[in-house]
Amino acid sequence: MDAAIALVRRNGYCATSVDELCAEAGVTKGAFFHHFASKQELGVAAANHWSSVTGALFENATYHQHPDAAQRVLGYVALRKEILRGDTSQFTCFAGTMAQELHLASPEIRQACRESIFNHAATLEADIALALEACGNPFGVTPSSVALHTQAVLQGAFILAKADGGPQVAADSVDHLARYLRILFNEDRKEMQ
Repeated sequence: MDAAIALVRRNGYCATSVDELCAEAGVTKGAFFHHFASKQELGVAAANHWSSVTGALFENATYHQHPDAAQRVLGYVALRKEILRGDTSQFTCFAGTMAQELHLASPEIRQACRESIFNHAATLEADIALALEACGNPFGVTPSSVALHTQAVLQGAFILAKADGGPQVAADSVDHLARYLRILFNEDRKEMQ
């Protein structure tokens, strides 16, 4: 799974052959087909593995310890900016990469990527709901829409980083996202009190 994630993040799904996957993982082609009926089946399994690995990273992050919900959401965004290091294959989203490439070609992989991205967004909803409640939700937005918007900005930032060849443009987008959330949650008013 880790070999598939690394190769797809670096080369893309279509440009990654089963032979390359086997070489990267140190297994034979026979071993590959013993576990997976097809490369597509591996793609679905790898998307699920990605969700588990990244889910654990974010679940154990220190931003959860902040007593204020808005600050927890902003801490999540700060962590997303902090991990924007190295070349794009080291920080971009595996599920987002595959969804961009295969959304029409493989409904099974698209669905696995959707679940990865949407389920991750859902982990933010409780804190977003509390933050919106605390500020009176002046714009009438839903926690789900804010969580998905957060993911849309991040996925878009990854595309910009790929097009630009590095993380700075993505970091700038994450900064804009943080400013938007501060306005939405009325954080500046809270700091003046």
